[in-house]
Amino acid sequence: MSGLTSFTSVPVIDISGLRSAETTDRTAVATEIGRAAREVGFFYIAGTGLDPVLFDELLAATKQLFALPLEEKMRSYIGRSRCHRGYVPLGEEGHYSPGSTPDLKEAFDTALDLPADDPDHLAGNPMLGPNTWPDLPGFATAVTDYYQAVLAIGRDLLWAFAVALGEDPDTFLRFATKTPSQLRLIHYWEDPGAQDAQGIGAHTDFECFTLLKPTAPGLEVLNGAGQWIDVPPIPGTFVINVGDMLELWTNGEFVATTHRVRKVTEERYSFPLFFNVDYDTVVAPLPQFAGPGRPNRAPLRAGEHLFAQTAQVFRYLRTRIESGDLVLPEGSVGVGTFGQGARVPHA
Repeated sequence: MSGLTSFTSVPVIDISGLRSAETTDRTAVATEIGRAAREVGFFYIAGTGLDPVLFDELLAATKQLFALPLEEKMRSYIGRSRCHRGYVPLGEEGHYSPGSTPDLKEAFDTALDLPADDPDHLAGNPMLGPNTWPDLPGFATAVTDYYQAVLAIGRDLLWAFAVALGEDPDTFLRFATKTPSQLRLIHYWEDPGAQDAQGIGAHTDFECFTLLKPTAPGLEVLNGAGQWIDVPPIPGTFVINVGDMLELWTNGEFVATTHRVRKVTEERYSFPLFFNVDYDTVVAPLPQFAGPGRPNRAPLRAGEHLFAQTAQVFRYLRTRIESGDLVLPEGSVGVGTFGQGARVPHA
């Protein structure tokens, strides 16, 4: 079982060895990643080789977008998309448990940019299709270039996760051919008096893992003792965290660590790329993680889980569910089903 610890900090792992020609170098990095995935569920990565200009151009384009008047941003409102792309205004997204407040942020959601005649999109797949782009020169190019570069880093990590588990290196990669991996551009407003204000409520990420690039503090993760630990930005790194699908594939060996964003006193931009596997991939515990005292969790389809979780936290989709216009996929689970937050009382 997972050895999630009472960690007080998140490890930093140099992944430059994943690009080495030497198998021993690549395996050494995978071993470090496996240890962090078991004990923390979060880690920083350095040595990615990402051209910093790509992030600078993404940040500049994002600032330009969010500086627009609300009525202009709403022209790209996500509720008008057939595949969950576009602008997410304040109050659109949140877990909305009794007494909770909306997340204090706005966002713009993108993913794999497929043509309008893509067969999956035409068949009604709710997470595959063309991106929605605002009428801003250079915006689509800046976002797409960054997305493709970080997606490549994600493929290296997917290889490393398999090796860390002692599996064939292609165990997960064979399912990453046309993935609904989302890149979110998120903006938190400056709030100098923030003490305990929620930016994003406690949750796990729905996909395999996340590659996050934030510009300011605010991220907190829940350790094995139920304490919230700060994960501040470190220059030249990404923050990586295990998501629901890797927790399911490993039957809890890796934990989708519960996390939140809170006390954002300064303006903050955040860029998570949620790395997923193909929509119809059936994810079930690998044979090595089944046994006495460790019953298998029920399998899920990766894309259906992503859509079902998304539909439970976005207002425009929840409205369709409540009206009977939308039905969640069979076997869908509720928000909060994964992560140690479902097992350990919150501090």
